[in-house]
Amino acid sequence: MLYYTGLFLLVIAVSLDGLGVGITYGMRKIKVPVAALMIIMLCSGVIVLLSMVIGHTLSSFISQEMTRNIGGGILIFLGLFSLYNSVKPEKEDTGSSQNILSSVLATPDKADLDHSGIISPGEALLLGAALALDAFGAGIGASMLGYSPILTAGLVAFMSGMFLFSGMRLGLFLSRSKRLQRMTFLPPVLLITLGVANML
Repeated sequence: MLYYTGLFLLVIAVSLDGLGVGITYGMRKIKVPVAALMIIMLCSGVIVLLSMVIGHTLSSFISQEMTRNIGGGILIFLGLFSLYNSVKPEKEDTGSSQNILSSVLATPDKADLDHSGIISPGEALLLGAALALDAFGAGIGASMLGYSPILTAGLVAFMSGMFLFSGMRLGLFLSRSKRLQRMTFLPPVLLITLGVANML
């Protein structure tokens, strides 16, 4: 039971950004067609699967206890880093191409490069990569903690799509509020909690 609880919390933590993005899209009337949604889900699943394969390979050279400590440490680090990013002041956009993924994640409507109000397959690939960046490190940590790569990647892909879709529906009814801003603290806290729990 503890295994599946930890897996559920991990999947929620790495997928919840999609809910915020969906809400933003809903409020700004930006549409995500089914094909684009599937591309975003595929990006999330593939990147998590790749990172977990890397983590599994690394864990074969390290003792089980060391693997758990490293895996938990990675989740804690990612949680603290995400927490820091959610509270630090925003810098002005310099337009640098190297910051495009972080810009898309911070301001999701920037993924709509042609300003058509509809996310195209190419734009969906960009958005999917941006959403999956945090999941890459978490996937390595999760693999070292013994979670199944196939199951975890599949759940992350599914939950990413579900959160994005649900967020878009919610965005039609919600406006920007402090309640929405506080939600950004949830994924980092979940990652930190899961990392600490696995190191004890």
